[in-house]
Amino acid sequence: MATRIDFTKMHGAGNDFIVIDATAVPVELTAAQWRWLADRHRGVGADQILIVETADRDDPDEVDFVYRIINSDGSEVEQCGNGARCFVRFVRDQGLTTKDRIRVRTRGGIIEPAVEADGRVTVDMGRPRFDPADLPFDTAGLASRLEGRSRLWLLDLPGVQGAPGPWLDTVSMGNPHALQIVTDVDAAPVTTEGPAIERHRRFRDRVNAGYCQIISRSEIRLRVYERGAGETLSCGTGACAAVASGIQRGWLDSNVQVHTRGGRLTIFWDGNLVSTVAMTGPAETVFRASVWVPDPPVQ
Repeated sequence: MATRIDFTKMHGAGNDFIVIDATAVPVELTAAQWRWLADRHRGVGADQILIVETADRDDPDEVDFVYRIINSDGSEVEQCGNGARCFVRFVRDQGLTTKDRIRVRTRGGIIEPAVEADGRVTVDMGRPRFDPADLPFDTAGLASRLEGRSRLWLLDLPGVQGAPGPWLDTVSMGNPHALQIVTDVDAAPVTTEGPAIERHRRFRDRVNAGYCQIISRSEIRLRVYERGAGETLSCGTGACAAVASGIQRGWLDSNVQVHTRGGRLTIFWDGNLVSTVAMTGPAETVFRASVWVPDPPVQ
């Protein structure tokens, strides 16, 4: 047997997605089928799969849609910033709404993406949270130090010899991030150390490992090893977390250009802990098609 899926392929600064309209007919696949769909050799290929669902008419938060995110490893996660921009572009292009700004419920909370006059999309990503318990992150017995308003933690990495670090700042943007500042992001051990941080036993729900190079007070370069997806060309929530961390640590001002390997994002946060983070960037449609997803998937 096989299940036919109509989908749209999109990307936001190189972070690519399969977007599925489930507003009329629910779409439920197994974790193995989601993995097949995201596989770049056997399926369509994507970093994440975004599912557009209808909101409950009686929802007290008056949201327009529900937004689900499936990683390429088949796991469902709380938030995806680049995906949020593609989400609002998709529902507008498909005629599911005529609004320029919508309210969307995710597992990580409510977000508000808006289409700008220049075609880019801005998303209110919510407040950054710096309490390790919000990730959650077990800090028991770890060395720590203050840098600006942030408390950094010295993570114990089994199997890493001759190095005491890394020193990490932890930020939740509705999903968990562990950030470190590096001198050269191109030389950073993203693909070797990143997986060890992502699956470290102290991060109960795993974590996104970010590597940030400070260019100036208004410009950074960023690479992220994403939980459940590996290194991606861009990570929207990672960009928000990196800027929020940099501001807390005293390295950055409020308006920051974030250069990822897939493109540029603009992040604004005024540094007030009750203020939300705004992210602006591109959202592009690549193509629309249908695919038959096998059950069980071809291995």
